[in-house]
This record gives sequence, structure tokens and C-alpha cells, in this order.
Amino acid sequence: MRGLVIHTRKSPRFHQFRARVTTVQLPLRSLAAKMATPGFGWAIDRWALLSVHRQDHGDGRPLLEWAEAQLLNAGITEADGEIWLSCLPRMLGYVFKPVSFWFCENKAGDVVAILAEVNNTFGDRHAYVLDCRPGYRDGQTIGQEKRFYVSPFFPERGHYQFRFHHEKNAAGTSLARIEVVEGHGAALITSISGRTKPLTHASASAAWIAHPLSSLSVIALIHWQALILWIKRVPLFPRRPSTV
Repeated sequence: MRGLVIHTRKSPRFHQFRARVTTVQLPLRSLAAKMATPGFGWAIDRWALLSVHRQDHGDGRPLLEWAEAQLLNAGITEADGEIWLSCLPRMLGYVFKPVSFWFCENKAGDVVAILAEVNNTFGDRHAYVLDCRPGYRDGQTIGQEKRFYVSPFFPERGHYQFRFHHEKNAAGTSLARIEVVEGHGAALITSISGRTKPLTHASASAAWIAHPLSSLSVIALIHWQALILWIKRVPLFPRRPSTV
């Protein structure tokens, strides 16, 4: 998916930017059950134009094994269907993933949990397990307490509101929206949306050719926007050394 990221800060200073990024969506249980066709377009745990590696997620265990462990630890046993990992891939061997989403389904295809895996630029990683039971539907608001230091322009503690539209089929529409809530309103709204395409070695190669620096642009954009916020005198919140 060639997705559009919209990042809107409402307080204490208004600031907005937009950017294009390339994402992939992988059905982990289906891929584990069959061998993917080798090729240079996309791959898991080996080099390709677009690649996803276990060391970029979780604690370095195989992707499916780590996701299943998070669900088990949270007491969610109904996720016996597909697990879809939606994330930024490595391109030119590099990636920084601000957030990845793992949509965990039951055998009927209903989403019962979503893992929101967050990375910060200090090398820390944290996963939120969003319990979607029972009767989750697309567009539903899921609240979650913020417990992880992401940006120096926000405190470690706070409250998130997540909304998703998860389309599993090719040529569908996908959306992930996160609000950081302060007081009675959203201080920050960020979203990524776009239309999906089938992931093949040909389509992955075309995506890389069209935007070969997509993954590098993410980290550059983060630091550039941080400079602008600093110039706008948005207050800073120091990171505590013990934060993990």
C-alpha cells in the first residue's frame, strides 16, 4: 500500500504535515503454512527490495511466535484465525517503524485483538494489546492508556484512542487513526490510509522503483518535524532513563 500519513497537532501549537509511505500487510499464519515463492521483490527474514525481519519486531523471536505469546499473556485465546501484520518494510536494508499493527482474527474472520507495536527514536519498543472482544467492528473507538515515551513533545503518560478500517482483500481501503487525548480533546491526531494492492514480487519491485528512499524518508521526516516544533517552542518532556 502506498499510504498517506497525516499528522495534526492541535495543542499547544497547531502543526500539520503529510507524507507518503509504503507499507506491507502479511498474513502470518498462511505464510507459515506454506513456503513463499523465492524472489527479490519481497521476503521475510532475508534480503529483498521490500523485506520484513523478526529483529525489527517484538523481542527477535519469529513474528508469529511473538504475536501468539502477546495474546496468550493477555489472556486472549480466541485469536485462532489469521494474524495480519501491517508495517513499514525495510528498503535498501533500512527501516524505522514508528508503529506496526497486528490484526488478530478468530476462525470466523472477526478481529478479536489488535497489537499496536510502537518504537521510539531512542531504540525502545512497546506493544499495546487492544482487546476487541466481543463484537468489534471497523471504525469502533478503542481506548488505551499511554505508557511509553514516544516523543519529547509529549509526556510518557496519557491516553490513546485508536480507530481502524482493516481491509484484507486486494484493492481494499485501509485506515489506522490514533488520537492522543489531553483533557477533553485530542492534542494530536495521526493517521495512515490508502488502497491496498496484491503483494507480488512484481508489485514490490514496482513500489521500490517508484519510491526507493521511502523508508529512509521516515526517520528524516521525524527529525525535521521535531526541529520545526522546537522552533515553534512546543514544550519538551525529558525522557526518564528508566523508561523502557
